Amino acid sequence: MSSPLPAAVTSKPAHALSSDEVLENLGVQDTGLTSAEATQRLEANGPNELPQTPPETVWQRLFRQVNDPMIYVLIAAAVLTAFLGHWTDTIVIGAVVIINMMVGFIQEGKAADALASIRNMLSPESAALRDGVFHKIDAAELVVGDVVKLSAGDKVPADLRMLAATNLHIEESALTGEAEAVVKGTDPVEADAGIGDRTSMAFSGTLVLTGSGTGVVTATGAGTEIGHITTMLADVDSVDTPLTRSMKKFSSALAIVCVFLAILMLVVAGLVHHTPLEELILSAIGFAVAAIPEGLPAVIAITLALGVQKMAARNAITRRLNSVETLGSVTTICTDKTGTLTRNEMTVRAIATGTSLYDVSGAGYEPLGEIRLKDGEQVSKQDFPDLYAMALVAANVNDAEIYQEDGMWRLSGEPTDGGIRAFAMKTNAEILTRTAEVPFDSAYKYMATLHTIDGANTMLVKGAPDRLLDRSAQQRNGEPLDRPYWEQLIEDLASQGLRVLAAAYKELPHSTSTITPEDVDQGELTFLGLYGIMDPPREEVIEAMKVVQSAGVRVRMITGDHSSTARAIAREVGIRGQNVLTGAEITAATDEELQGLVDNADLFVRTSPEHKLRVVRALQANGEVASMTGDGVNDAPALKQADVGVAMGIKGTEATKDAADIVLADDNFATIAGAVEMGRTIYDNLRKAVVFMLPTNGAQGLVIFIAMLLGWELPITALQVLWINLITAITLSLALSFEPAEPGIMNRKPRNPKSGLIDAPSVLRIVYVSLLLGGATFWAFLGARDAGIDIDTARTIAVTTLAVSQVFYLLSSRYFEVSALRKELFTTNPISWLCIALMLILQLAFVYLPFMQSTFDTAALTLRDWVMPLVFGVVVFAVVETEKFIRRLKAS
Repeated sequence: MSSPLPAAVTSKPAHALSSDEVLENLGVQDTGLTSAEATQRLEANGPNELPQTPPETVWQRLFRQVNDPMIYVLIAAAVLTAFLGHWTDTIVIGAVVIINMMVGFIQEGKAADALASIRNMLSPESAALRDGVFHKIDAAELVVGDVVKLSAGDKVPADLRMLAATNLHIEESALTGEAEAVVKGTDPVEADAGIGDRTSMAFSGTLVLTGSGTGVVTATGAGTEIGHITTMLADVDSVDTPLTRSMKKFSSALAIVCVFLAILMLVVAGLVHHTPLEELILSAIGFAVAAIPEGLPAVIAITLALGVQKMAARNAITRRLNSVETLGSVTTICTDKTGTLTRNEMTVRAIATGTSLYDVSGAGYEPLGEIRLKDGEQVSKQDFPDLYAMALVAANVNDAEIYQEDGMWRLSGEPTDGGIRAFAMKTNAEILTRTAEVPFDSAYKYMATLHTIDGANTMLVKGAPDRLLDRSAQQRNGEPLDRPYWEQLIEDLASQGLRVLAAAYKELPHSTSTITPEDVDQGELTFLGLYGIMDPPREEVIEAMKVVQSAGVRVRMITGDHSSTARAIAREVGIRGQNVLTGAEITAATDEELQGLVDNADLFVRTSPEHKLRVVRALQANGEVASMTGDGVNDAPALKQADVGVAMGIKGTEATKDAADIVLADDNFATIAGAVEMGRTIYDNLRKAVVFMLPTNGAQGLVIFIAMLLGWELPITALQVLWINLITAITLSLALSFEPAEPGIMNRKPRNPKSGLIDAPSVLRIVYVSLLLGGATFWAFLGARDAGIDIDTARTIAVTTLAVSQVFYLLSSRYFEVSALRKELFTTNPISWLCIALMLILQLAFVYLPFMQSTFDTAALTLRDWVMPLVFGVVVFAVVETEKFIRRLKAS
């Protein structure tokens, strides 16, 4: 259906047009629409709602858990055994598949829909001017051209071009990421102004803090700025983690090799040895079950789940299992500034008067801190009246309130006012009776209040430095105003990333009971000084930044703030680089050009949500494993695109948390450093588990393959293979999940994201240990048969040899490179010894319990039968330790 809107008079965006031009473009008057016009536009363009994307179904999430070539082979094996009537084999193989599936399914069941959370941010109602009267209507019924009224406490219901504004402050941090409220007015701004600089606009989903105004709707639903974010979120596809990519390659290759060798075995055994078809099929199934580490997906899932629990204890809540390992693989962390590196609480950091410069300690709205001169001397208000005069203005020309709730200091009011209120409370400045006031207005950018001070009728003023300097004639010490001195101070403070406010006063006649802007504009103010205000960095971030960067992870800041502020925060928290890339430069660059630009950039400033998304994509295109941290809706698309998105749990929006992989329960960047270490530890343990498990499968597959090719009796049956894989291998492999971090784990560089789960030394160890274990199994079986032992007992000896050898191999595998002959073998991971004890108990049950004997075709062993398994176990341990010793010699 075509839109009833008239053709635009100019193609300029609404924020760059005058109010009259916007109204003309939209074909409306400032008196609003009639009900008939609104109905026509609503039918043509649809409701003011964000688009909805169908959520992932239970079946889709369930299928994702089994989408693995190794699992496909196991499912096929279960179907074939069921067809042949071997139900025990079917049940055991099916149990393996179900366990693997359910571990990941249950963990991911807590995930929510990010788009739904953004929809919840929108205003449910709006005051719209219809038929010449303001009516409360459902915000979904708003249309382009409606005139809407805004008041303090309202959520902006659509994107509006302001037609009138009185002291209108709107908090846009959810959209822009910046803590400072934006003062709105009616004057147009530059066409290429960023979202944070569009002072003539009010955006859907943002919050009116103070003041009032009216605006005309210029965009609804998907056309709003927050609508663009939901569109970007819907267009972002999930990114495979390094572990997922490695496992896909490994699983596919292993499945193909297994199927090929099974077919080869079937052909040779059938044609050469004339083996019966059912026996051939069972042997092929036995080979597939033997060669495929069916316990590996479960071990990986359980290892990651244990990591999730450990990270939760460190205040990092993980929504997807693989994200735990991915954090250990990141090469770059892109972090939002406000609320992530900083507290999202404006704080006075510096005071400048005509005689002194002061540093103010403390952070946030908590009224604790010291005030010192630049030389470090602590001061008091009694000894420094110029400082107290600044505190008096901060305490009284202020409508913000700071209060304590649940042990936290909270703000009611505008963030900048909150910052100077906290400063005043640190000095115990007196709260005076307010006789009259001039409220802040964006037209004149100051606020004034009238009080009686020491018997004099005194007007205190706070506002923009240039406005107060223009109206001042002298300084507090009675000297003429030294404007160059103050302008240089303003420049110095701004270069430190501080927002600057000024204070002044003026004595009025005793008969004065009211004040107006004219009382300020007449001049003759006495200029008191400057407040340097900033959103300070979190104290714990500085140390965390050192840890992360020493681990070879590059940290990049992406913010909507200005370059000077970003540089100041970057210096304070210790981000090593200072190269800046602006949002305008990102917009101008092609995707290929941006890949080159992001390589050299450390700070990305004046960015929009789309800029953040493009930066993350460019880094990924360069081969980086990128993490993105943030708390605002503006961060959500980039968080979803990143290899691992990290959201702030306390101050983060629900949309951001739902788009993220990991949520920080304490909003602490330092938690990320601990999570990176945990991720690296988990990866190490997974690699140890893989290198530990695969030789068992290699040995089993080798035994069955050679026996079938040569026409020999099978040393182990398919069901006995499952026993080894599920009970022995998984039990012992899980012991490796509890291994602590290797020494110096955070002093090494991130691993190459293109490298596989196992490297060349790992492959070498897998090959020779497979040969050792396979040879030991054959030797034990053939030796027993040559000694006249029956086949069930011989197979039991072979299985026990494989199991006991695995115990000794586990002890060596706990340390990949260093020798296992150390006291830490007995002290650092007690779980490993519990796992060994459990495995031995289960193996004894496998050998001696009657129902196990009948299920697995085993037989009781004599003490003499245990000698060979123990001897082969010691041999395996000695060979692996010798290989590690040789490798250490070569490295040195």
